[in-house]
Amino acid sequence: MDPLRQSPSRSSSRASSPRTLPNEMLGYVGIEAVLDQLKIKAMKMGFEFNIMVVGQSGLGKSTMVNTLFKSKMWKSTMPGLGVPTPQTLQLQSVTHVIEESGVKLKLTVTDTPGFGDQINNDKCWDPILGYINEQYEHYLQEEILITRQRHIPDTRVHCCVYFVPPTGHWLRPLDIEFLRRLCRTVNVVPVIARADSLTIEEREAFRHRVIWAPGTSLGSVGVWSGGECTDGLRSSVCGPQIQENLKTHGIEVYPQQCFDEDINDKILNSKIRERIPFAVVGADQEHIVNGRCVLGRKTKWGIIEVENMAHCEFPLLRDLLIRSHLQDLKDITHNVHYENYRIFRLNESHVLPRGPGWVNLAPAPASVPAPAGPQANPGPSKVGGWAKDNSDEEC
Repeated sequence: MDPLRQSPSRSSSRASSPRTLPNEMLGYVGIEAVLDQLKIKAMKMGFEFNIMVVGQSGLGKSTMVNTLFKSKMWKSTMPGLGVPTPQTLQLQSVTHVIEESGVKLKLTVTDTPGFGDQINNDKCWDPILGYINEQYEHYLQEEILITRQRHIPDTRVHCCVYFVPPTGHWLRPLDIEFLRRLCRTVNVVPVIARADSLTIEEREAFRHRVIWAPGTSLGSVGVWSGGECTDGLRSSVCGPQIQENLKTHGIEVYPQQCFDEDINDKILNSKIRERIPFAVVGADQEHIVNGRCVLGRKTKWGIIEVENMAHCEFPLLRDLLIRSHLQDLKDITHNVHYENYRIFRLNESHVLPRGPGWVNLAPAPASVPAPAGPQANPGPSKVGGWAKDNSDEEC
């Protein structure tokens, strides 16, 4: 009797399991060619990346975008040219296709002129959050169609770069309140804008800011060291670092620690989290320094090179957004932020079974209310409902 036709016993079935087969191959099969196939297909389709820049006027947001992609993505407006300040917050988007070494990137940049420029900035973040949720809604409406497009246009914001003014002081209440709401719906990367206006010591003091209690003598300088002041003052005198302050207010900036998939990601992202917020300088003009052409800003004291780590931390921001984490930003946007929005919308829409694949969604309200009940952690999560701003919350 043919041994291949014998009825398998428990022992024989266990031995024939694919997990116990020897990994010996008699020749070249070509499995590794799958990588080449994916690369060719991806280069044909191209890539999409949507970034939003948020900050007060005059912080160099447009110049920073031009510096990141080394192209005239946005026309910079020089201060003092009589350009009127927007009376209300306006959102402006521009799309360009950038090609480098055969790789095409469809880049969409959204600017927010007028943010934080008014005397009364109450709920100035509502148009920004509304725009982000609107892009999620557009993608969801296309996704739930019975006959949908093969490739759904992706207009969702993958990353929001928040520009902190270089005041050298603590984060403003406006920064904290806005970041608390923003980090729930999009990946946030805070940066210290126009860092060339601060010295190296002032930059570090901005990250590790020392806050003195009222009535405390300033004769000796205390340095925060994770719980105590080095000069012997009580820990209540010194304020925590910016990272600790963000954690205290439930602000989870990118890259989030809970999304580190392996030890390599944890090591790399830990180094990035230690330097956040990045102290950056933007410049879209080239200068000759020691016989080489560099991007920089010319001052009376010399040229500030934006790609020189001794001058600023722009290379860290560029590597994070483009060279190392661009795809991860898109994946977290789709698998976490958009998924939380999708779950929330489907739960509130009362799905009606009207045939295979039929979903009836109620129209999205102008401002989606927050889910009922308190939230222990307002940051994004892989499991759970979509987090949204509570408009009744006091600042």
